[in-house]
Amino acid sequence: MHKHYGAFLLFIGLLGSAQTPPVKLRVLGTVQDAGAPQLACKKQCCHNLSLVEKDRRKVSSLAVQVSGGNQAYLFDASPDLSHQFATLLENDVEEIAGIFLTHAHMGHYAGLLQLGREAYNSASVPVYAMPRMRTFLQKNAPWEQLLQLQNIVLKTLEANQSVALEGGLRVQPIVVPHRDEYSETVAYWIQGPTKSALYLPDIDKWERWKTPIEEWIQRVDYAFLDATFYDGQEIPHRSMEEIPHPFVVESLQRFESLPLSQRQKIHFIHLNHTNPLLQTQSDAYQKVKALGYQIAERGDVFSL
Repeated sequence: MHKHYGAFLLFIGLLGSAQTPPVKLRVLGTVQDAGAPQLACKKQCCHNLSLVEKDRRKVSSLAVQVSGGNQAYLFDASPDLSHQFATLLENDVEEIAGIFLTHAHMGHYAGLLQLGREAYNSASVPVYAMPRMRTFLQKNAPWEQLLQLQNIVLKTLEANQSVALEGGLRVQPIVVPHRDEYSETVAYWIQGPTKSALYLPDIDKWERWKTPIEEWIQRVDYAFLDATFYDGQEIPHRSMEEIPHPFVVESLQRFESLPLSQRQKIHFIHLNHTNPLLQTQSDAYQKVKALGYQIAERGDVFSL
């Protein structure tokens, strides 16, 4: 009897753990701030996109849904927030538990307006921001109205200091070099009960960061990395010095000595509308996939 009782308890324990939903990380968008098709673009990359392609090309953002809950934390509030939240509603998410902002470039915080009086009229949604980002929202319209009307409440982040959330979830901001006209720029180390992810949609060239990116790739299970431009030829009418990012071809060269197990962790994200990685039939897409890298897709889901 004792032996059978012990086996019964083990069965119940396994059954309970199997029924506990994992912390889910969902990709809500993968495109650069201005989306795709981009305003006034007459190139083939934006011409006559199907409804399926338009839905696929939403601005970069992630959502993390804690085990068994109907809320999700968002990482960046993109201009496509209303469409992206509709996707969450289809997956049992009913409320925004909080929003973690990376920086003050349009694709990463403009969606906050959807929480205002003219739209959702939310009640005290926590918005996590670094000190300069917090000050920017407090002192500039229309963002300060969101605070006055208590649509949002600000939560101050500190570099390299993690925030403990429910369900064993922890989030830590990591300052990275970028064009910081109005705020700092951070990546996020998102730590779940069993796995972790790095969300780094914007950074200047890898060599401008004192921390080798390879250290973070090794540390996490999933690395969502800036892949804004495939190479320097995509927008010849603009100076790339004004908008520095690691070109994908530079990342491929830098990471070529990494073992396949490390390259497979990398999910390229934040793709400009001109980036051939948005075209699944392109030579660039096929090359990157053949080398073992991942190209983030809207709708991808990962367990943390």
